Amino acid sequence: MAASKPDLEVVRSEYEQFSQHFESLLMATVSPEGEPNASYAAYVRQGNDFFIFVSELASHTRNLREDGKVSVLFIENESDSKHLFARRRVTYQCEAREVDRHDETFRPVLEHFAGKFGTLIDTLRELKDFHLYRLHPLRATYVAGFAKAFVIEGENLDKVRHLNDVGHRSERREVDERMDEWQDEDSTAPRA
Repeated sequence: MAASKPDLEVVRSEYEQFSQHFESLLMATVSPEGEPNASYAAYVRQGNDFFIFVSELASHTRNLREDGKVSVLFIENESDSKHLFARRRVTYQCEAREVDRHDETFRPVLEHFAGKFGTLIDTLRELKDFHLYRLHPLRATYVAGFAKAFVIEGENLDKVRHLNDVGHRSERREVDERMDEWQDEDSTAPRA
């Protein structure tokens, strides 16, 4: 028997709360030469936007400046996951824009950073190679477990649709039944 259809409002609430448990984000950028780069940065969030304060000495900063595209990932800790193949995660496709130090947004965002990360920010703020970037999500994908992938869309990222409401299927019935069991087991797993 296939798993029941998810309540999309519950999914929306779960995905919105998921990234709040993290103090840093994982990001993927690409160089002008097409070289991929995976990295991370501490972040603060205001509305739907993520802000990172990063050094131009880092490859990801140069990539953000040149390309303006970034993929942001939040993923459940391996030790908290019931199944490593189905770790909860949300991936945002974002456009990145530098926030100039004279922009009215700069100071309040850096104060938010200082409130979250302490006095180190006061020192970093004085370093001219550090730049503030706004990562504005355009869309997202939220994976809540086996066959529980959702597309997040809309101007406010408030529209949720099930990516595949059929689930994983095989040509062998016993494999389908095992997957249904994994899906049902995964849906009863406790969440943080």
